[in-house]
Amino acid sequence: MAASEVIPDIATALRAVLPAECVLERAEERRPYECDGLTAFRELPAVVVLPRSDAEVRETLRTCHRLGVPLVARGSGTGLSGGATPHPAGVLLSCARMSRVLEVDPVNRIARLEPGVPNLKVSEAAAGFGLYYAPDPSSQVACSIGGNVAENSGGVHCLKYGLTIHNVLGLRGYTVDGTRIELGGLAPDGPGLDLLALTIGSEGLLLIVTEVTVKLIPRPPCAQLVMASFPDVQSAGNAVAAIIAAGIIPAGLEMMDRKASAAVEPFVHAGYDLEAAAILLVEADGTPEEVREQVEEIEAVLRAAGAGALRVSGSEAERLLLWSGRKNAFPAAGRLSPDYYCMDGTIPRKHVGRVLEAIGQMEEHPVILFDANEPGCWQRADRFGAEILELCVALGGTITGEHGVGLEKLNSMCVQFSPGERAAFFAVKEAFDPAGLLNPGKLIPTLARCAEYSRMHVHGGALPHPDLPRF
Repeated sequence: MAASEVIPDIATALRAVLPAECVLERAEERRPYECDGLTAFRELPAVVVLPRSDAEVRETLRTCHRLGVPLVARGSGTGLSGGATPHPAGVLLSCARMSRVLEVDPVNRIARLEPGVPNLKVSEAAAGFGLYYAPDPSSQVACSIGGNVAENSGGVHCLKYGLTIHNVLGLRGYTVDGTRIELGGLAPDGPGLDLLALTIGSEGLLLIVTEVTVKLIPRPPCAQLVMASFPDVQSAGNAVAAIIAAGIIPAGLEMMDRKASAAVEPFVHAGYDLEAAAILLVEADGTPEEVREQVEEIEAVLRAAGAGALRVSGSEAERLLLWSGRKNAFPAAGRLSPDYYCMDGTIPRKHVGRVLEAIGQMEEHPVILFDANEPGCWQRADRFGAEILELCVALGGTITGEHGVGLEKLNSMCVQFSPGERAAFFAVKEAFDPAGLLNPGKLIPTLARCAEYSRMHVHGGALPHPDLPRF
């Protein structure tokens, strides 16, 4: 069905239940919503809806369900996997106007939020009570809580404080037909299946969230960051495993190679060691006594792992400055290339050095630099990204850490998961959304797609997944 055939019917139906200003149908109004942060995938939605309340979300869902119209939810559009790419014959539901902090309860240490609240705004709202929200993605100034829930986002402090799934207590929202659903709660555990954990990270395939309850934690009284320089990337990667093996759980642990440091240093002026092949940023937090003891332990492990120069932040301003470079690493890549492609495969800690060395042999930089204006360049970058993910899976890792699958990693799902596992994913999807109207064509690849992808990737004469039917 062409978008031009859908617009009059669905737009008229939506205006019957929503204020007219909440429904956008002119091409110039819909154009800003054609992609998320992965701009390689673009699709103009038939209609854009910007609800302002829980009730307006419900009516949007009921209308789309009645008419059999696909619906894709969108947070702030900062996602990097094409998860919010619209359907050309469907509705794009943006949660941008649902951006109220509904409650901050310092006694129970919780906050209730609408899905369009920016991540950073949660900590700002709780700061007066000495509390904050731990997950802090690099895009936390812009990314929304609803999007964080959809992608199970983390951030530089997720090692100690966990991902979104570890910091969300409850969700409210609607299933595809507009039925109210509440998951989780303030109690540590609840009866029945843990559908809260199931839906966090489900990328808009199961329900639309209208309210999120998150836990807040006391802000540590002290934090210090250790910056260590390494002569090669592999030793820096091995140092990551050494820190954890020593029984140290840092508040933050991140690495940048020489190219990343060189790209961000002229912008943030953090004083990064530009001669080092790689630098590690390791943070300790807690009481001043705890931090002092842990910093000493971290320094000893880093030196034993081959670190050269070590630098410990002497003030809060210096700590934040050192982190600012890491958080601006992706925007700074624009200094190096017209376009770049960021993969977020996950690997066991013991293989960090090995994988980084392998990527170095495959290409010069883990962030894939390319020029979309050059014919075939994006296709080569896409294939290279898939090879990196296959390497991660081969070493016992996964194809995504927090960016999600979306459209980007559909083929890679064929590599990681067996036909039986993918069938289970489909069964869960069907239980929530029998007609497949919510974010269709994302996250779960079809058997036909996996068969075709396997056909294109023959290794050593052996066809992967020989049990799959070929089309």
